[in-house]
Parts: sequence; structure tokens; C-alpha cells
Amino acid sequence: MKIKLNCDMGEGFGIYTLANDKGIMPYIDMANLACGFHASDALSMSKSIALAKNYNVQIGAHPSYQDLVGFGRRSMCCTQEEISAIILYQIGALNAICKSHNTKITYVKPHGALYNDMMKDENILKAILLAISKYDKNLNLMILSSPNNDKNKALASTYGINLIFEVFADRNYNDDGTLVSRNYSNAVIHDINIVKQRLVNLQKGYLLSINEKKLKIKVDSLCVHGDNKNALELIVSLKDILNED
Repeated sequence: MKIKLNCDMGEGFGIYTLANDKGIMPYIDMANLACGFHASDALSMSKSIALAKNYNVQIGAHPSYQDLVGFGRRSMCCTQEEISAIILYQIGALNAICKSHNTKITYVKPHGALYNDMMKDENILKAILLAISKYDKNLNLMILSSPNNDKNKALASTYGINLIFEVFADRNYNDDGTLVSRNYSNAVIHDINIVKQRLVNLQKGYLLSINEKKLKIKVDSLCVHGDNKNALELIVSLKDILNED
């Protein structure tokens, strides 16, 4: 399957904007739209949905912990029931606005700390899968591609959910396949040439960790962060490489 580009978008709020959504949207395949808990609001969601529809970009819900102040990057102690509820609340809100634009969400990608916690704690992953299965089993769940892909795929299948395996183009990886924490200055890669080479390597079936270890990782979708200072230039460059296939 051809690698698809995805980007976290719609992360402004009221009069505030975070990234160049209008510039980036024409070059991506999948837009992970904030649902109001870490960023965005009802009108921002509506504008993001309209923009995605205009460029025929798949729309994904990007739910998070209820943490506007921390931009969803702080872990919160929630029960499985609470996590399922906040997932349902957010995907329901986004999809309601999608329906008003005669379109729909096709997948879910948790944001920030919720995404990281999902990859570390199977109970959190189960709570998210349960929420999606109750809402619509046709929605896919995007998760971090890792050595545990087969185990996670088997778990998701028990809920009737298909997975999308994601690799981050502009994030450094530890030797065990986990992401380098954003608490470290080298967590995000800003050098466009390094990221471009990463995509070339991924097309060959591997990426290099922070210590130059070869990690064999499956990739369905490649994420570039819209708030990366070189995001637009980077995404255009990656799209050109993908279009060469």
C-alpha cells in the first residue's frame, strides 16, 4: 500500500492559529482534526472540515485528554469508562459537523499524551477501541507502528476495528521503537534533508533510531507535524518523493 501523508490540523482556537492549514492541506492525504479538548472549537472544526473536503483529504478525529491549557500533552489519571466517554464525546462532535458538510470521519488518531499512554497501557488502548466499536466499527484507529504491531492488530480485531500503522517523519525514535520524549531537545527533527532520507529508508522497510539502529517498521501513514517550523516545505518535499513511486 502506498504510504499516505497525515498531519495534525485544526489546532487553532478562536482568534488563534497554530499552523499553516490552508497551505498544507493540498499536499496531504489525511487530516487529523482537533476536536475541542486540546485545541479547536466548533467553528474552527467546521472550517477545517470544509478545507479538507475541498482537497479530498480523509478526515480523522484527533481526540485528547480534556486539557486545553496543556495542549493535551499532559497525562491524566482517567478510568477506562472516562476514556471511552471522552473519545465518544469528541468523535461525535466532529462527525456531527462533518455531516453538516455532507462528509464524515474515517478514522481516529488520539492526540498527545493520550496517544502515548495508549501505546504504553493496554487498558487505555482497550478503552479507545471499545468507544470506537460502539460508535462505528467502520472507523479505523491510527496507532504508532512498533514491534508490537501483530499483538495490537489481534487485540483490535476482537473489537472489529482495523488499525492504521503510523510513523512520524519528524520525530526521533529510541532503539526500542518508541518516540524520543518531547522533554528532550532532539525529540523533533527540523532538518528537511534528514526527514527526506528517512522516507527513502522507510520505502526500503526501515528507519534509523537516534543511535543509528535499523528499525524494521511497517508504515501505512507518515505523520508530519503542522507546527514544525519547516512544515510546508517538508510536506511538499515528501509528497514529491511519494509521487515518484
